[in-house]
Order: sequence, then structure tokens, then C-alpha cells
Amino acid sequence: MVKLIIVDDEKSIRAALRDILEYEGYEVDEAKDGEEGLEMIMQTSYDVALCDIKMPKMDGLELLQKAGEAAKTTQFIMISAFGNVENAVEATKRGAFDFITKPPDLNRLLITVRNAIDRAKLVQETKTLKKRLYKLNEIVGESEPIRRVKDTINRVAATEARVLITGANGSGKEMVAKQIHEKGSRAAMPLVEVNCAAIPSELIESELFGHEKGAFTGAAARRVGRFEQADSGTLFLDEIGDMSLSAQAKVLRALQENKITRVGGDKEIKVNVRVIAATNKDLRQEIANGNFREDLFHRLSVIVIHVPPLAERRSDIVLLADKFLQDIATEYGSPPKEITTEAMAYLQSLPWTGNVRELRNVIERLIIMCGDQISLEDVKLYA
Repeated sequence: MVKLIIVDDEKSIRAALRDILEYEGYEVDEAKDGEEGLEMIMQTSYDVALCDIKMPKMDGLELLQKAGEAAKTTQFIMISAFGNVENAVEATKRGAFDFITKPPDLNRLLITVRNAIDRAKLVQETKTLKKRLYKLNEIVGESEPIRRVKDTINRVAATEARVLITGANGSGKEMVAKQIHEKGSRAAMPLVEVNCAAIPSELIESELFGHEKGAFTGAAARRVGRFEQADSGTLFLDEIGDMSLSAQAKVLRALQENKITRVGGDKEIKVNVRVIAATNKDLRQEIANGNFREDLFHRLSVIVIHVPPLAERRSDIVLLADKFLQDIATEYGSPPKEITTEAMAYLQSLPWTGNVRELRNVIERLIIMCGDQISLEDVKLYA
């Protein structure tokens, strides 16, 4: 049931609002001042708070701010007899859902409450989805190499330092990038991913920086590039070792000046982007071969995180396999299956040239093809 709280120092107002809201089927609590209201909000998950502004001990605006600082999802509807613009603006700045004056119009009050409830549900659903997404991007493992990776992520995430992630295909470089973004100060802003290896060299500049209408054949309209899309967030340049030298020069300029220019344009556009790059290549060797700019390498590699191949952390295979068994069963809507001890030992002995990605594919294949218990014979047949 939807839970509401009324915070007002006037008993008659609380009683009148409670009667109206309970008649609509809501569960309603009361608090006689801001201090009592804050204590109750901290202890109970309310969808909506109807809160007076002028109250003894703690006014409504202070209560609103303290609830926000505690990351409460309660939506505040501020109610005041002093219906001036300053109060409304200040309440909105502090995160109030709406502001209405006393005595409230009944229809408007009920509509506002319904809208606030919808907003509260949306906020809660978003938090749940983020937690689920974070779990999907969780880096699993307790081996020493993976502990070092996790420790570096925790140290670097809160900074603005550029990060270069190295490692073989399928080792989990993308997850490292996502963890850095999600644990950092830009987590609420976009994480924009670009696979440099998947974009033809003649199109990579347009992809990154956008283009103006008529910049080239087929450019029928202006296009915003990935740098602009990632403004105030994070840009993840995957497989940057495959980027053309021409594009590398423009990326270097963007990193140096925090400005870009669209293809076919002459206007400089300011961008505020944290860049994380990844590669499966030895960039120092690529520099020696004339395929990668050394100055760009040094710009990108303030922090270098090397993701070890699965063959170097075989002790993590049990944890990874268990996670994939759970995740894939959830995706399929079926009970998770078990792998016998002998079958797990055999999985740990395999070469895993495709790394974590290959392991996940094998587990998914075993789930599809085998019974409730996955045996050594099953693994030998399908791995």
C-alpha cells in the first residue's frame, strides 16, 4: 500500500488532510513538527510527504534538505499559507516535487499526490534497475590479479584521471570501464561507448565528433557526435588501438583543449568528458610501428589497468561459473542448475583462450543442453 506522511504543526490541518487521503485509500501517518517528521521519514519508507514550511524546531525546507541528504526517495509536496514565489523557488531548488498554498484546492491536491506517487515509484524502479545493472557489471573473482584490478578501480573511480585498460579479448575490459564510471562522481551522467574497431576509418571522425549538414555525401542532416553525447559523463573508447591516425590527432586535441569541431564545421564546441580507453594491443609496439601516436598514449595512460586473462586466475572460474549459472537461469526464468565437482575441476583445466566471454558462452550452452545437474561428461561434450 502507498504510504504518506503529513508533517504540519496544526492539528486541524493534519486531521483534514488525513481524512481526505485515507478516503482515497492511502495509508497515512502524522508528525507534529519537522524533527518528528524527519525521525519518522528516516525509519519508514514513505512514498510522499505533505509538509508545511513554517513549523517550530525544524521548518519544512530544512526537513526537505535533510531527507535529500539521506538519499530518501520520498517525494515532498510543500504546503504553506505563505504562497510567495521565493518559497516555491527555494522548495524546488531543494528537491520538492511541488508547492501548493493553504487552503489547498482538493482536486489539485489529489492530482498532485497521485503524480508524486508515480514519481516515487519511478525513482524506486530506477534505483532497483541500477542495482541490477551494477550486479551485472560486477567484477567477480578473489584471485590476487583480480584483487589488484578491483583495488585500482576503487582508487581511481573518484578521480577525473584518464584510464587505459589493457587485456585480451573477452577478459572483461568493458566491465572495468563500467565499474569506474558507476563508482565515480559522473555516475548519474551518460556512459557513451564507442567500439573503434567496428567503425570504418572514414566514418570514425564523424562518429566521435559529429558532422554538419552537407559535410560529405550522405550527410543529410547535422549529427551530434559521441563526445557531445557524453558531455558531463564518460566516453569509453574501446579498442582504441584500431583508431586511424587522423582520428587520433583530433582525439588528442579534444583531450588537450576540451573542445571539438564537427566534421565540415568551424565552430568550436566545449565538452566536459572523462575518457576511458581500452585495447587488446600492445600500444608501445604500435607506436614503434608508426600506428599509434605516442603523445596520445601518454594522454590516455595516466592510470593503466591490466585485466588478466582467465588462464592467469583459474581459481576465479568457480565463482564466475556460479554467477553465470544464476544470471542465465534468471534470464531464462528457470531454476539454476548445478555443476558437479568433477565437471568444475575439468572447466578449471581448460585453456580458455576466449577468456571470461568464452566461459559464459560455455555455461549458457551447458544450461541449454544439459539436465538439472551438469556432469563431467556434459562438460567434455559441450565445452
